[in-house]
Amino acid sequence: MTNKLRNFSLELFPPQTPEGAEKLRAARAQLALLKPRFFSVTFGAGGSTRDRTLDTVLEIQREGHAAAPHLSCIGSTRESIHTILEQYRAHGIRHLVALRGDLPSGMARPGTFRYANELVQFIRVETGAWFHIEVAAYPEVHPQAKSPLDDLLALQRKIEAGADSAITQYFYNFDAYAHFIDECQAVGINVPIVPGIMPISSFSSLARFSDNCGAEIPRWIRKKLESYGDDSASIRAFGLDVVSGLCQQLLANDAPGLHFYTLNQDALTTQLWQRLHLS
Repeated sequence: MTNKLRNFSLELFPPQTPEGAEKLRAARAQLALLKPRFFSVTFGAGGSTRDRTLDTVLEIQREGHAAAPHLSCIGSTRESIHTILEQYRAHGIRHLVALRGDLPSGMARPGTFRYANELVQFIRVETGAWFHIEVAAYPEVHPQAKSPLDDLLALQRKIEAGADSAITQYFYNFDAYAHFIDECQAVGINVPIVPGIMPISSFSSLARFSDNCGAEIPRWIRKKLESYGDDSASIRAFGLDVVSGLCQQLLANDAPGLHFYTLNQDALTTQLWQRLHLS
């Protein structure tokens, strides 16, 4: 599989302040030089960043790049999702990432849609084939899933509802992804499942993210990162070696692309991209 047939993309989150917006513009200018297939833009818990997600997506589009806004079930109604879909269609957006999302602290009810497959089905009913719909996949199993089989069947329901492809939660264990793809194929899931890639810049941040989302940091990686203490240069250098090695293994085994969680930073993703000769 050549790079031209693969889907290399970058994820951003909407800035909360004018200063954050300026920093994101600067980072995005550098990331745009990589010529990703698209930028995805996250959607805050309970729809808390709805307007900022739209603003960021439209700004990316005005800069001449493809953008894929995230859309979350949590806190949403049919009416609110219908309004958002119409906004995106009016602006020529053709790509969405449809997620269940996390229930914000203090929110008692998730909203009209309980699961992402219900959201995907609603999007298809409302808009037909207008949108390319991405959904989430979990090679190491969603932390709230009853079992690996239940999690696999949840992905299958999203595909059957009309999803075109999937992006995974990040991971550092190639075998988890390879086994997951085998299991997907065994139940008839044949859409592209693009690995999510998280660059490593800080052990404390990575540990916090991973604890929250259920992504495993293999013991050897955790111990090595811990041993560096506050030596950020060594953490970043080691992280680049680990993550670029993982990406090389994924691409050598025909992964359909890579999706980088940039955290609105350009340096590490750019270095990984250049090491992997993705442009």
